[in-house]
Amino acid sequence: MEIKQIKLSRMAIFCYLIGDETTKTCALIDPAFDTDQILAAVQRRQYRITHIINTHGHPDHTAGNRALKAATGARLLIHELDADRLGTVIHRTFSRILGGKGSPPPDIRLHDADVVRIGETQLKVLHTPGHTPGSICIYADGHVFTGDTLFVGAVGRVDLPGGSRLQMRMSFREKISTLPANTVVWPGHDYGPAPTSTVGHEQHSNPFIPW
Repeated sequence: MEIKQIKLSRMAIFCYLIGDETTKTCALIDPAFDTDQILAAVQRRQYRITHIINTHGHPDHTAGNRALKAATGARLLIHELDADRLGTVIHRTFSRILGGKGSPPPDIRLHDADVVRIGETQLKVLHTPGHTPGSICIYADGHVFTGDTLFVGAVGRVDLPGGSRLQMRMSFREKISTLPANTVVWPGHDYGPAPTSTVGHEQHSNPFIPW
């Protein structure tokens, strides 16, 4: 499995390429905008994009869905509880502000514990509501992609519509804190002192986590 962290031009967003080196297929996590930059990174590695996965439905993580799906024919995946966010007027408006377009509907609505197969690589869906009802983290062989649930030294907001401090607390306790301490944390934004961390480091140093 190859992981490429791609920092985009606004809002310190990270998009991720997860490549299966055996089949040369890959998934993109949260291709927010800068789609030409994302496609160039994929092409340099000679991968074929088969899946686009959104960790949640906010436009700063989904505004590139339409362009990349049109360019590649990849399937679009998001948790069922955030799926309907993609077609709203508010979503389309903010997506355009960010330089993208409103997202097409998903091809697959995800649920907790689903496994997405990218070639021979398996990605496990962890439903982690709190930032939004349908927020997910994605676990893959010692790595967890946390979207806006967990940052390095911080956590996602719970004061936006659909956010819940109680649900966020339960997500940390029941899903993230049960992962091995050496699991690498790949956050959705570059808001911390480093671009990555580990679950164990965040358990001991993140002042915002209600473990």
